[in-house]
Amino acid sequence: MNLKTILSGIDVKADWIGLRYVTENTGFRLVRDGKPEANTRESKQGIMVEVLVNGQFAYYGTSRLDQPGIQAATERAVQLAQAASSFSLHSFGLDARPAAKGTYRSPYQSAADAFSPGELSDLLIKATAELKVSDKVVTTNAMARIVETESRFVSSNGSDVDQQYLMVSADYSAVAQDGSVTQKRTDGGLLAKSFQTGMEVFDQADVLARCRTIGAESVELLTAEECPTGTLDLVLAPDQMMLQIHESVGHALEIDRILGDERNYAGWSFVRLEDFGKLQYGSALMNITFDPFVENQLASYAYDDGGLKAEKEFLIKNGLLLRGLGGMESQIRSGIDGVANFRASSWNRAPIDRMANLNLEAGDSSYDEIIGAVEKGVFMTSNRSWSIDDYRNKFQFGCEYGKLIENGKLTKTVKNPNYRAISNPFWRSLKMIGNQDTFEIYGTPFCGKGEPNQIIRVGHASPLCLFDKVEIFGGA
Repeated sequence: MNLKTILSGIDVKADWIGLRYVTENTGFRLVRDGKPEANTRESKQGIMVEVLVNGQFAYYGTSRLDQPGIQAATERAVQLAQAASSFSLHSFGLDARPAAKGTYRSPYQSAADAFSPGELSDLLIKATAELKVSDKVVTTNAMARIVETESRFVSSNGSDVDQQYLMVSADYSAVAQDGSVTQKRTDGGLLAKSFQTGMEVFDQADVLARCRTIGAESVELLTAEECPTGTLDLVLAPDQMMLQIHESVGHALEIDRILGDERNYAGWSFVRLEDFGKLQYGSALMNITFDPFVENQLASYAYDDGGLKAEKEFLIKNGLLLRGLGGMESQIRSGIDGVANFRASSWNRAPIDRMANLNLEAGDSSYDEIIGAVEKGVFMTSNRSWSIDDYRNKFQFGCEYGKLIENGKLTKTVKNPNYRAISNPFWRSLKMIGNQDTFEIYGTPFCGKGEPNQIIRVGHASPLCLFDKVEIFGGA
C-alpha cells in the first residue's frame, strides 16, 4: 500500500491532512501448573485519518484500506472538524504538526520467529515446574507476550515516518499457601519485564534460575513476620520505583490532565501551570527525564504520532519542576515546554499526551552504602497493590517482598510491606540514590487513559532509592 499515493489522491478542502497506518500482530501464551491455558494470536490493521479545518483537528479511523474507503473517512473527518470548530477552545495552525522524516527500529538479537510455538510452550512448561519448589506452592504461572508493530505516518506538509517495533513481555509467578496464609511472588511485578527486545529474553538457563528464586521466596514469605508499622526509613528497589515514578510523577505531569482534559475520566493533577519553573517537586537528588532512546526500553521511538522528533529532556532537575509531559498541541495551548509524547495506542485512536520512557537518573551511592546508611527501616521490592487519588497526590502502595534493615544490614524477611505518603513531601524525602550499578529498566504494557480508553506501553527505569521517615505498615 502506497500511503503517499493515497494521500495525493484525497480530494477534500482541508488545511492539512495526515494518514497514520498501523499494523500489529500479538501472540500470547500462558501456562498454568504445567498445562497450557492460552495460546492466542491477534492481528489488526487500519488507518487513522486526521485533518485540520478552521483551526480544528478531527479524526476518523477506518479499516478500509482502499482509496474510496480512505476518501470517505477523510470526508467524515472534515465534517467533524467543521462541526467542532465553532465550539473549539483553541484555534490551531500547522505549527502543531511539524513536518517529520525518519525511521526507527527496535534493537534485538533474535526475531520473533526465532522460537517455534512448540519451543516457547515447552520453555513455559519447564518454568512452571521450576517454580514449584515445594508442595506449599499451589499455583504456578508462566506467560509470554510478543508484539510486532509497524507504524507509518505521512502528511500533506511532507511528513514521512516509518517506525517498527518488536516488544516482548514475560512473567513467572508462584502462589504459596499454608493454612490461611497465602503469598504470591512474581518476576518483579506483573509483566514488569517488558522490553523492546527479541526472543533472547527467553534464555532457558536464566529463566529457570529466576523461577527457582521466585518459588523459594513465595514459600519464604509464608513464615515471615508481618512488616512493622511506624515511621521508618524506606528503601525501594527499582521494580517498585517503576510504579512510584509512573503514578506520582508521570500522570501528574501530563499537560492535558493539568489542563482538565482527563478530569472526567482519569482525574486531574495537583500540579498547576504556574508551578513549572517554581515547584520544588523533590529533593536535589531527584532528576526525572523523558528519554526515548534507552536501548531496549519499552517506549523508545524516534517521533511521536504528531510528527514531533523525540529528544531526551529533563522534566525535573535537581528536584525543580521544569517541563511537562505534553505534545505540541498541549504545549501550544498551555505555553509550557513539553516533549514528544503525543501518542495513540492503535490505528483506531487519536493521539493524546502519554508517558513514554520516564526515568529517574542514577546517582552516586552504591547498594551497600544505601543499606549501610539505614539504622532502622524496610527494603521493599515488586509492586503488589496501588491506590492513588485522582489528583495523583495521596497514595498507598504495597509490595510483595520486604526485608528489615537494622543497623545498616538486611536482616529478617517481612511479608505484606506497605507504605503511604503524599507526592511532593515523599519525593522531598529522597535521601540517597543508587549509582548506575543499581539502575534497572522495566516497563508496563497496560497504562490506561482517555475516552475512549487507550491502553498503551510505558517504560520506566530507576536506581535503588532511600527515602527518609516514611509511614510504613503491614497487613495484619
